[in-house]
Amino acid sequence: QVQLVESGGGLVQAGGSLRLSCAASGRTFSNYAMGWFRQSPGKKREFVARISRSGGVTYYADSVKGRFTISRDNARNTVHLQMNNLKPEDTAVYYCAADSGLSGSYYELDYAYWGQGTQVTVSS
Repeated sequence: QVQLVESGGGLVQAGGSLRLSCAASGRTFSNYAMGWFRQSPGKKREFVARISRSGGVTYYADSVKGRFTISRDNARNTVHLQMNNLKPEDTAVYYCAADSGLSGSYYELDYAYWGQGTQVTVSS
C-alpha cells in the first residue's frame, strides 16, 4: 500500500502561482512513477502531468505545458506541482497518484494509489 496526502491548494487570483505537494508513505517511493490529475465540477478527471521514477522524464497536458512543472524528491518521498500563471479554467480538485510503471501513464486506470485531493480555485 502507498498512502498519498496532497497539500498546498487554495484560492489565488488569475496570473498567480501555487505549489502543490504530495507526501507518500508506505512502500518505496522511488518504485513508483507519479502523476497529477484534476477534476472540475461536472467534468471527468483529467491528466495534468506525470514524472518517471527517477524524475528524469516528465510529460504534461497541452493545457498546462509551459505553466506547470512537476518534480519529485525521492529522498523526502514527495512530488510537487508548481503552477504558474494560473487561469480560472485551472480551478479543480487536484489529485496525485502512484503508478508502478517506469514513467507513469496518461490514464487514471493505470494508477493504483490516489490521494484525497486538494482544491485549487482561481478567481478572475
